[in-house]
Amino acid sequence: MFKKYKIIKWILTTLSLIVAILIVIGIYIASLLPAVDETLVHSRASDITYITKDAPAYRGKILAVVTSTDTMGTSGKGTGYELTELARAYYVFKANGFDVDVASPLGGKPPVVLDDDDMGIFDYAFLNDSIAQSKTNNSISLKDVNPEIYEAVYFVGGKGAMFDFPNNRFIQSLIQDFHKNNKVIGAVCHGPAAFVNITLDDGQSFLKNKQVSSFTNKEELLLIPNAVSIFPFLLQDELISQGAVFNEGIMYLERISHDNNVITGQNPWSVWAMAEAMVKQIGYTPKHRAITAEENAVKVLFAYETKGKEDAKAAIKQIVQGNKQSVSRSLLVDHSAVSVIQGDLKKSYDLLSLASYAKDIEFDK
Repeated sequence: MFKKYKIIKWILTTLSLIVAILIVIGIYIASLLPAVDETLVHSRASDITYITKDAPAYRGKILAVVTSTDTMGTSGKGTGYELTELARAYYVFKANGFDVDVASPLGGKPPVVLDDDDMGIFDYAFLNDSIAQSKTNNSISLKDVNPEIYEAVYFVGGKGAMFDFPNNRFIQSLIQDFHKNNKVIGAVCHGPAAFVNITLDDGQSFLKNKQVSSFTNKEELLLIPNAVSIFPFLLQDELISQGAVFNEGIMYLERISHDNNVITGQNPWSVWAMAEAMVKQIGYTPKHRAITAEENAVKVLFAYETKGKEDAKAAIKQIVQGNKQSVSRSLLVDHSAVSVIQGDLKKSYDLLSLASYAKDIEFDK
């Protein structure tokens, strides 16, 4: 009997120790995160100098296409287009002299996904922009789109695109028209699902031998382990099967592919670079834009992945003290959490220490 009580006591002591350790880790991680900026939700495009200052003369129109699908297959999980992937590209296009229309397969108000952890000044400004909201809430039905009036088309990501972009005859016609007329075609994350099953006039697949990036199998399966049973296909696999030369970058870091007039981005962190590459391909030098703290964190993470921790620290020092910019500690912490899911505890610790270093030198500058 006494032996039994000793075992119970040992189990309870061990559990208490584990809980205490987790609490300490939680407090430490919370201390690395910046204070919530309560003013962000009130952001307005009129207050962002990148959008309002030195605006070029009108250069034409760009069409942004979003999904109309609000549920991931039969899973019951909600979906839609990703707000950040529309909002950031929208303002890059606007700042560079383009008007932007929004279309969707069904027209009307499309379903949207808002990720509070990723929302920044441009994203909240988009929500507070009456013109942008009117265009989005009253999206043009794809059957009513006149391709002749647009300089480029941009297919916005969001998991809903996996269901209503492939095999959509209006999307197929739109891409065929833009390709024939040498116009720019962009897509990001799940947006390249629009390229599936498109045949050109010569009978070849639109994707044949094209350099393309999209959300990767690794990125998909880490977040949704049963993605194979939810989606009609894994996007990376399908693009490759139809002839694409898939350009895969590091998980959840920026990567774009630029193949003549076709410009694609791997994930939401690729939107800025992809949108500016589209502007350049149309024929204009993109307007100077202050790099965001999130983009700087991506640079730090890239340095860590390719060169190691010390180079990542050097990148932080250069960004904060040399460039007088900030690094998103939240994104470093998020990637630390991803590393835990992957079972790489050393990497998780390294990224937390980088977040701590970023905090220390930002307070010292």
